[in-house]
Amino acid sequence: MNPKEKFKIALSFSHYNFIYRNISSLKNINILEFGVNNGFSTSMFLNICNQNGGHLTSVDVDDYSGLFKNKRWTFLKSRDDNFSYIKKSIKKKLDVIYIDSFHEPNHIEKILFFYYKFLNKNGSIYIDDISWIPYVKNSYRVNSWNEIINRKTFSKILEIYFGNLKNLKLEFCFDDSGIAKLTKKTNKPLNNPKIVFNSEFSLKNCLRRVLNRKPKK
Repeated sequence: MNPKEKFKIALSFSHYNFIYRNISSLKNINILEFGVNNGFSTSMFLNICNQNGGHLTSVDVDDYSGLFKNKRWTFLKSRDDNFSYIKKSIKKKLDVIYIDSFHEPNHIEKILFFYYKFLNKNGSIYIDDISWIPYVKNSYRVNSWNEIINRKTFSKILEIYFGNLKNLKLEFCFDDSGIAKLTKKTNKPLNNPKIVFNSEFSLKNCLRRVLNRKPKK
């Protein structure tokens, strides 16, 4: 499949389209991508780089170096947390970071916090697979593991945002497997994630449910 065909398929996915609409007009864009796989997201990013000028660096543990031939593309066969190796290839500040590698909440937090300092102010981080809706019982891709891990990833992103309300803007797209967009509002370093307390499970609310008391109007 050639790059144009891959790009066309990429835009048929709503969550990729969400990214494309947000960044397709950026000039001289510098993108860091974690996770290549079938190359759909890579083809989308390269299309933007070709149209507007820019460069894409893609990282994956599998060797996808032969997937595209493009002077605007650098491929690194590496883990995404091989920080000392990858940072050597970051020659200038990044405009976009795309995370679609190892889908584990604490790992995503580690990756996000390390590479955040390389992101331009007003730059954005996109995190794939944050929606559990396709994977729940009676949905169209029933998978209990994906349901659980995507719920946990979603919660982790909320915790990161809650600890950084002044530093980040957060948006979600729940189409397909979902995607989160974090926009860097300041050049201050990130604060630690902050637990989002859920009053539904508080003692007061549990007693209210036991006593079947309705909230005051």
